[in-house]
Amino acid sequence: MKYAIKIHKFSTVDDLDNAWNLEDFKVLLERFELPDVESTDLKEVRELLFMAIADKDPSEAARIVLDYKLSDEMNEHQIDSVSYEMLVDKISEEYPRIELHKTLFIINQLLYKAFNGKFPNAKATIIDFDITPKMNADKDITKEIVLKCFAQNLDSHNVIKRLFHKQLDAEEAFEEANDIIWFLNKTENQYQLITSDYFMSSQEFINEEFEANISFYEEE
Repeated sequence: MKYAIKIHKFSTVDDLDNAWNLEDFKVLLERFELPDVESTDLKEVRELLFMAIADKDPSEAARIVLDYKLSDEMNEHQIDSVSYEMLVDKISEEYPRIELHKTLFIINQLLYKAFNGKFPNAKATIIDFDITPKMNADKDITKEIVLKCFAQNLDSHNVIKRLFHKQLDAEEAFEEANDIIWFLNKTENQYQLITSDYFMSSQEFINEEFEANISFYEEE
């Protein structure tokens, strides 16, 4: 299948809009021993939470936030281990379960800002683009289609090309695509994807306009 892609805008960010809501912050305030906050101003409650977080030891603070967001995905031992690893490594890029990278990024950046840089600063990439199916190409644009197209316009050092070459070449199913791309949103006239800067950074792209021929794995 053939697609034409035009990239309109690259953004590199250290936070995701709407990653946390007021209810999240209030639950966390209770866990950080500051309950019964009545304010409904998101910015004010966030600042209160940052102060409560900063009063804790960094690894203990990480454990509390990890437990809130990931207790269904990690056991107590894993949470304790990650809470220490986060202080020295970009765990949202290195954790072996790719499906947890987005949540680990959101947690990491909350802690990074609350502790004024004691945690590593991870980045996310936002790309606004058009994608046009050619001839009989599938018009239902999926994360796999986008990722396979974009990979053809990334330089040889890109980690997706190094780790997932069999999936990109349709030798294996590319189930990881749904977790590598965190969000794929369609606006009125174009698409926007959000992923980790670890997987796709603006410096790795070769052209702003390109065409890509892709194929899909078929079980025998």
